[in-house]
Amino acid sequence: MHSHLPSLAFLAKSLADENRLRILLALGNGKKAVTHLVEELQLSQPLVSHHLKELKRSLLVKVERRGPFVFYEVADPRIMGILAGLAELVQDLLANRKTF
Repeated sequence: MHSHLPSLAFLAKSLADENRLRILLALGNGKKAVTHLVEELQLSQPLVSHHLKELKRSLLVKVERRGPFVFYEVADPRIMGILAGLAELVQDLLANRKTF
């Protein structure tokens, strides 16, 4: 496990952005083009493209080209389960917090 810590840290940094998490959650419903993500998330096209590039670099999303269109999807379905587990952990931690 310790030999994978640098890769784990890199992955965690990739997930440490609210917009990237929103993109991953949107992709949890299936493949989407950048234009669809822009519309759904109400973010600018350059911002969505930037975050998709980072998610691709961290191997969290994969790309499929169909003619002039580029579609993105979650690279591994386990990612969605991990995000759900993290969301549950956050809720539990916040519910039990007594001080800041």
